[in-house]
Amino acid sequence: MKIKFKLIIILMLAITSQVHAQSRDNYNMWFQYLMSARLTDKSTLTALSQYRSFDLAYDTRLFLVSAYVDYEIANEVKPAAGFMFLVLDSYKSDNSKKERYEKRPFQQVTMGGNIGRTSVSHRFRVEERFISNPNDFIVRLRYLISLRIPFNRAGEKEKLYGILKNEIRMNVVKDEPFDSNRLTAGIGVKVGKNSAIEVAFINQLETGSTSNYGYIGYRNSFDWRKNKNK
Repeated sequence: MKIKFKLIIILMLAITSQVHAQSRDNYNMWFQYLMSARLTDKSTLTALSQYRSFDLAYDTRLFLVSAYVDYEIANEVKPAAGFMFLVLDSYKSDNSKKERYEKRPFQQVTMGGNIGRTSVSHRFRVEERFISNPNDFIVRLRYLISLRIPFNRAGEKEKLYGILKNEIRMNVVKDEPFDSNRLTAGIGVKVGKNSAIEVAFINQLETGSTSNYGYIGYRNSFDWRKNKNK
């Protein structure tokens, strides 16, 4: 356990050091809780809540809740549909806050696989963004590739794993089709049989700007199948 917490502290110190090196527009914190629950042998419910800030915690940038249900139609191939609600806070040119709300239904397909002991996931998502203040509608396409890299030896109980992700997001009908590219690198620490704490550094590139996030997340999984023991 001491090694686990030392790794978390080292990464958090690296993240914190960025606070003093970046301006408000370039640095954010990102806190997330994610749960997944097996509903049947083929379907899973995934839900998450997320809070982002311009500083360590208090200057709100974004809050969202989201849920989706997927169904495995073939080995490691899972189409899904879900919904997301967001509260968006941004700064205007006069340094005052502007609040917007977004309702976002989405559809996606996830495909999994392995390269040796490293698990690889590809996610293709289409989302319909209904944004207020002012009203706007945007269809956006997203492609995410995720790698989960085990740090334990084969046959040993997993305690630590590496996280590497990259996602590109494109607008379907827009003067500027490129929306953003998000790169994530971090580690996960298992704190229970079905739960883990994750810390990471996230870099998001947008047209004309770059934002850096320090990420802290907690995830756990459940099995709600009625006939799981049969």
